[in-house]
Amino acid sequence: MSTYFTIKEKVEGFYKEKGSKFISHAFHVRSEEEIKQRQEELRKEYHDARHHCFAWIVGMDEQQWRANDDGEPAHSAGDPILGQIRSFELTNVLVVVIRYFGGTKLGVGGLINAYKVATEAALSKAVKVKIFETRKLVMKFPYDMMSNAERLITDFEMEVIDRDFQLSCEISAWIKKDLIELFKQKTVELYNLEFQIEE
Repeated sequence: MSTYFTIKEKVEGFYKEKGSKFISHAFHVRSEEEIKQRQEELRKEYHDARHHCFAWIVGMDEQQWRANDDGEPAHSAGDPILGQIRSFELTNVLVVVIRYFGGTKLGVGGLINAYKVATEAALSKAVKVKIFETRKLVMKFPYDMMSNAERLITDFEMEVIDRDFQLSCEISAWIKKDLIELFKQKTVELYNLEFQIEE
């Protein structure tokens, strides 16, 4: 499978149970560095909260994922959050649920339900967007082939990363994995451009 879904932008949710407040934040993320940055922002904003439980999935086919209970009983917070991300069939998503303790213990079952419902409250508001598995492509060509290269970029809906026109012309771009074989065929048949694809 090379088509996946993520969320378009940050969304929030809220759930209250026996005085405890659960505030959920869901973000579109691409890297662990970005995840840490979002978590730091929330820790500053909700510095007085007892728990900042979270889960995230990044990459295709769940290349990377993590769930954290942040002091709650084992598997009572991070796992239910992660379960909802999977239930919504999302990737490149971080969900943090902040808990303010209300004075009454909820028990493990109550916590599992609360973190699940709080996560669902945020993700159900999210706009899902389709993302495609891509590979980085580098094309090198003489200047008189520029229009052909630009036509390929348009025809194959590539996202340009960089253009370098110093000694020779070089363009780096993201191409959908599903289109690579057709791109190779068309490039050799029509344009005779030199290219390299990073696996």
